[in-house]
Amino acid sequence: MTVPAADQVAERLAALIRIPTVTPRDAGPHDEATAARFAALHDALRTFYPRVFSHDVESIGRAGLLLRVPGAAAGRPVVLMAHQDVVPVPQDWATEGWEHEPFAGAIVDGWVHGRGALDDKGALVVMLEAVESLLDEGWAPAHDLYLLMGADEESYGACATEAAALLGERGIVPWLVLDEGGAVATGAFPGFDGEAAVIGVSEKGIVDVRLTVEGLGGHASTPPRESAPGILANALARIEAHPHPAAVNDVSVEMLELVGGRVKGPLGALLRRASSLRGVLARVMPRLSPELAAMVRTTVAITQLEGSPAHNVLATRATAVLNLRIAVGSSVAEAVAHVRAVVRDPRVTVEPELPSEPSPVSPRGDDARWAAMLEAVGASYPEALAIPYVMLAASDSRHLAPMSGATYRFAPLRMSRPQREAVHGPNEKVEIESLGRGVAFYRALLTSSRLG
Repeated sequence: MTVPAADQVAERLAALIRIPTVTPRDAGPHDEATAARFAALHDALRTFYPRVFSHDVESIGRAGLLLRVPGAAAGRPVVLMAHQDVVPVPQDWATEGWEHEPFAGAIVDGWVHGRGALDDKGALVVMLEAVESLLDEGWAPAHDLYLLMGADEESYGACATEAAALLGERGIVPWLVLDEGGAVATGAFPGFDGEAAVIGVSEKGIVDVRLTVEGLGGHASTPPRESAPGILANALARIEAHPHPAAVNDVSVEMLELVGGRVKGPLGALLRRASSLRGVLARVMPRLSPELAAMVRTTVAITQLEGSPAHNVLATRATAVLNLRIAVGSSVAEAVAHVRAVVRDPRVTVEPELPSEPSPVSPRGDDARWAAMLEAVGASYPEALAIPYVMLAASDSRHLAPMSGATYRFAPLRMSRPQREAVHGPNEKVEIESLGRGVAFYRALLTSSRLG
């Protein structure tokens, strides 16, 4: 077997997209249909990658897989991660902008279309293609290699937490962890038209906050002066009007100064002086784009609302769920305290749920692991500017990061702004040519002398 052609990689990815492994909604056992879909995906993976799956494979959680490829030494293990599950697709998908049926795995005009093409089956496929092709050439890793393929990342499931606990029980301390996160982005920074290999070196924390207001209920024909939903609405309006304070952290300064080296004019001059202009940038960035705004502060998204069960009945209780993404340098306690201070209404209870602190910042500079990442980017996307950033979303890797020497978040796939917006939305797709580059990235990373 030689290095697989990008078209072959695309065919295998399309086949996996056709298996709709939609993430489970809760922590209970899989129903029969869901279990069958994940079993079908596992069968396909074993068929496509027989050398990879000839090694030790353990079941993790309901459908996760942890695979170990033994190396010449066990002292500096590497963990590569990708997840099998995808987010649901609405039944009326045809009216939401999809060019092709979401689970048809269509290959058209150099693109693979479908749910999971980018998040995260595309990364899963190029990772496995790289390992399979290397094993076929007689390669063996210098140190133990673990492949962790979660099955409930999109629903904050237990696969990754169970894997982290299992590795910890066995005394395995990952030297390097790589999971989804950044990508080879275009159109990510104003004034910079080139490709940026955006590598997450940390990720924001996450916590849901439930707001609850109790009411008296009754008939809608005789409403009170202040209703439970009205009190809650006022609290939500104050939260949106008073966002968390903005601040530019050290990782963002490094990112902005690197981008500034490629941007001309006044904006480039501003970015190149990011270290001394943090206050100015903290005020300017939120005005430029939602992505840049999220880089400099803890964000709050109102995601769920619930009130009366009927149109003519007063609510006895009104609730809202806020999803907070906590900035590096802050904490769950600090973020929730800000919400309480802004709400400032004793009738509104504020309760945090499922807290996860921001991840430790992984090394850069002359660290061997960071250098290996940069070399792999150079081998696969030689024109791209590699830069660190703080990942805005949550990944399974946050559960391994506290025990790892270095955790990076990067999918080696090219993503334009419309592609990034299609993640969890309509018309998700990946360029076939980029899949070939993704395989090249993982091959370069795994064979780097810096990992020896």
